[in-house]
Parts: sequence; structure tokens; C-alpha cells
Amino acid sequence: MTIKIYNTMTRTKEEFVPVQAGKVSIYVCGPTVYNYIHIGNARPAVFFDVVRRYFKHRGYEVTYVQNFTDVDDKLIRRAEEEGATVPELSKKYISAFLEDAKQLNILAADYYPQVTEHVEEIIQFINSLIEKGYAYAMDGDVYFRTEHFAEYGKLSHQPLQELKAGARVELNESKENPLDFALWKKAKTGEIAWQSPWGMGRPGWHIECSTLAKRYLGETIDIHGGGTDLTFPHHENEIAQSESLTGKPMAKYWMHNGMLNMGTEKMSKSLNNSINVHQLLESYPGKVLRFFLLSAHYRTPLTFSGELLEQQARSLERIEMSVSRVKERLAGATSGNSTEMEMKIEEWSKRFYEKMDDDFNTADAISVIFDAVKDVNNYLDQEVVFQGTLEAILAQFSQWGNILGFHFETDELLLEEEVEALIRERNEARKARDFAKADDIRDRLAQMNIILEDTPQGVRWRRK
Repeated sequence: MTIKIYNTMTRTKEEFVPVQAGKVSIYVCGPTVYNYIHIGNARPAVFFDVVRRYFKHRGYEVTYVQNFTDVDDKLIRRAEEEGATVPELSKKYISAFLEDAKQLNILAADYYPQVTEHVEEIIQFINSLIEKGYAYAMDGDVYFRTEHFAEYGKLSHQPLQELKAGARVELNESKENPLDFALWKKAKTGEIAWQSPWGMGRPGWHIECSTLAKRYLGETIDIHGGGTDLTFPHHENEIAQSESLTGKPMAKYWMHNGMLNMGTEKMSKSLNNSINVHQLLESYPGKVLRFFLLSAHYRTPLTFSGELLEQQARSLERIEMSVSRVKERLAGATSGNSTEMEMKIEEWSKRFYEKMDDDFNTADAISVIFDAVKDVNNYLDQEVVFQGTLEAILAQFSQWGNILGFHFETDELLLEEEVEALIRERNEARKARDFAKADDIRDRLAQMNIILEDTPQGVRWRRK
């Protein structure tokens, strides 16, 4: 089977052919670590984790790199607000990101390069661009000459002349062209800075990813990923920098996930409408957030709401409870196999691969799993079930779980019917003024991650 990827560069689905046979190199733009990541930031982290898992499942050797932007204007401002140094602030939020990623069951990257650890390499990269005539120094700053890169705009499909017409002239009138972008920024008084041939300063945003991708993955990588909001100018500028230096394509395939929206607006810290993952994990298990983020095709926008999270929690529970029922029936199962179910398992597997091979369509792949759940539940309703078949079903669900990043387990998960029954029992205890028993039931439910809320309309419950 062939994996096809929608390439933002060509705006078509293309057959995946790696730069090196049997190997896949992936670079995904990571967070600027001045705050906790919001749920929108988590979408590319979760999705590209699945891309990585799927390639590994298909037998590829994968090298996965995700950077941390640990110095920029936002970090400097936030550090001043918190009375901390930039390194102290970045260390705090890198640790928070890694903890959140663990809760979301995101595999650790092979490399997490930080800008501040590669400043000398960035300076060398910039120097080489100056020597080639693609960049120029101006009063302590260094800029890239966009007009010297003939293909500027090819990723976002915006011709250079159109970009020039719509460009706003920045306050720095010394630039040769309004579209020229900063490779190196002159330090302001009191800012964190490094010595360079152009004076004290720090790297611009775009140059870091060009330098780090080349450093860890080579001059041409297989897949460069990130949110669609990075297409222009960030990834466009990366291409200009990298390809001007090497004369080679920076990446064969450019993949961009759609935005996560809060109502009609995209979720953004700058719009003050974001919900961070750290907060959400206090109310929802990481697996529910992960399931929600994979419930739509990665290129489509996804709207966030608590109601949708609750729906996804129930959907995930349906899968888990089906797997739990299979395990329960194993002890009394008859030896042998069901030919009919073997054919169904083969059909599920084929369809799942078809969906994942078609541009990593996790939404449709999950639909296949729900079809399987329906077949499995119908099979389990039969009086006689076969051990070999149940084991094959568990193996299939385990494989899907490994690819999508789930453990379909229900060790401490209660059915909705069981929750309602315990609530009724608690209500009866309260009527009988047996408050010790009522409190005991509340505590038991809390241990099962069930939160009760006593309201004038009655008891409401939700999963933690």
C-alpha cells in the first residue's frame, strides 16, 4: 500500500517517497515557551505524533525533531512581567510542555533543540547568506533580501509582486525592501543577547528553524509540519533562507493542520480566547483531549467546546467498554475461531489502512473502529464465542491503539448505567439520613474520576 500526503507546496496529494529509502525525517515547529500551551497548540503536537507512529508501524526508521523557541520578544516581555530571566522562564514552560505532552501520550521527540543552544550555528548560517548576497547588515540588524530569492511566495502561492503591493512599511525605514525580514535583531538595553559580527543581538524567529532542521535532519528533509498559520510568513521565510543557502529543496512535503477555533475565531493567546492544556487536564483525562483532536481530519478547522469534549469522552468510552467486554468473555470462551469474524477483522484492518494511507485521515480511521465496535458487540451478544477470535479482536484494537496513541483499557471506568445506579443509591441513603453511606458513595465515585454536583434540579455528574 502507498501512503499519500497532501503537500501544501503543490496543493495536491502525492505519493510519499522518502529522501532515503526506509527512512523518514520529520521537523515540526514547536511552541514559543513563554506560557502553557493552549489546546490549539496541542493539535499539531498530537497529529504529527500519529504521523510518526504510523510511519514506524509501516516499518520506516523515523527521526522526529521539534524545536523550542526559547528567546523572542514574547519571552522577554513575559520574563520582565514575572521578574524572571528568559532562561528561567523558558525552562519552566518547557517542563510544563513535556508534562502536558506526556499526559496526551505524545512520544518524546528524538531531538528537542533550543534556539539558545545553537546561536553560533545560527550566526554561521546568517554569515553564509551575507556572503552569497542574500542578506545584508544594517545598524546591528541583519535582513534577508526577499527579491534575491526568485521563488519567494511559492509555498503560500502569493507572487512576490502581490506581496510587495500589500506590504506595510515597518518603522525601520533602513530596510532595502518592506518584505525583507530579520535574521538577526540588535539588542535593546537590558535584553538577553549574544556577541555577533554585527554587535550584540539575538536570532530572528525564522532563521532558527532553517538552522535546526539542517543541523539535525540535513539539507533536504522529508516532512516539515506545523499549523496552517505558519505557512506565511514563517515557513515561506524558512524556504527562502534554506534554499538560498543550499540550492536544494528544504522539504519534500509540507503538511499543515487546520486551526482550532473558539466559536468563530481561531484560538490564540493574542486574542485572549485560548484555554491551556494544563487547565483542561484538571477536568478531562489526556486521552479524551487526544481523541477530540483526532476526531476531525487534520486539515479541517476544529471548533472547541466543552460539549464536544463530553461527546468525545462518551465515544471513547464506547470503544473501551467493547474491549472490556471482550476481555471478560475470554475466560469462558470456546477454543477455536469464527470464520465470519476473521473475515470482518480482515475487512476492518484493510479499511483502516486505506484511511490512514489517504493523508492520515484519523477521523475516518476512527469511524472504522466504531464499525468494528458494532460488529464486536453483536458477536459478544452470542452465547458461544471463540477464544482465538477474541484474542484476534484484542490484537487488532491494540494495534489501532498503538497507531493512534491510545490504550483501550477500562480498568477504572464506570458505565453510565453504573454511575446512575450509584447516584440513586446515594440519594436513597441521603433520604434515610445515612450520610456516612452517602459520603462513602461520593468518595467511591471520586476515586473513579466521577465528579458529583448537587443542584436544585438534582444531582449532576461529569467525568474528571
